[in-house]
Amino acid sequence: MKLQIVPARQGAQWVRRGFAVFFKQPMAFAGLFAAFLFAVFLLLLVPLIGALAMLALLPLASLGFMLGTRIALEGRFPTPAAFITPLRASKGQRIALIKLGLLYAAATFAIMWISDLIDGGALDALMETMSAGSATPDAIAEKTLDPQLFAGLIARFGLAGLLSIPFWHAPALVLWGEQSWAKSLFFSTMACWRNKGAFAVYTLVWMGVIMLFALLTNLILAMVGQAELIKVAAVPASLILSTIFYASLYFTFADCFQADAPAALPAPVPVA
Repeated sequence: MKLQIVPARQGAQWVRRGFAVFFKQPMAFAGLFAAFLFAVFLLLLVPLIGALAMLALLPLASLGFMLGTRIALEGRFPTPAAFITPLRASKGQRIALIKLGLLYAAATFAIMWISDLIDGGALDALMETMSAGSATPDAIAEKTLDPQLFAGLIARFGLAGLLSIPFWHAPALVLWGEQSWAKSLFFSTMACWRNKGAFAVYTLVWMGVIMLFALLTNLILAMVGQAELIKVAAVPASLILSTIFYASLYFTFADCFQADAPAALPAPVPVA
């Protein structure tokens, strides 16, 4: 597959296309996300290895959403079977996907360990304080203002952001580009770097969408005197926006790479 350079404004188009394809088949994408959450819930019930398995399957989950979007663009109904479709690929591709998953899980645990060292357990202390029914606002505020907590959060989000770069396109490059796990990580990093303007716009637009939705929700509920429903509305809203985000992942890949064989990967179809 050939790497393509796209203008920065394309990042906004990726978000728009994600919304458009979601609203063409909202129930289908809701079903995909529900299946994903259910699988995560089941894995987390398994002691010790459950969390590791969940993290290892995240790259495969993102690939499943890409397949779901591609299926929807072809006018078909995406089902949770999209998550297991990559496992029907060649043996070499399956092994590469497994290696990516294990590497992602190991890197995530390393990030968590490093971040815990940096914050000295400040985040865990805050979570324990907030979960305590007798916790006072002053006690929570004291934990929140801990400078080590801020340093730990910066480390967590910063390292997690860096980790997402090599893994952003890697599963799709293994499936559609038939690349090895190492090569896919390299070219994913190259694609994100060469198209950093588009990804910066993509990130900023998503941040703007979330902030705008939160602002409008707070304003509307406050005007009708139902401010206490803000927390209730936040749950379905976050689920919907998360689903649309995953639906938009395919467009970031299809615009950054051009298939050598026309049948290997269809060009992103504009959604009306």
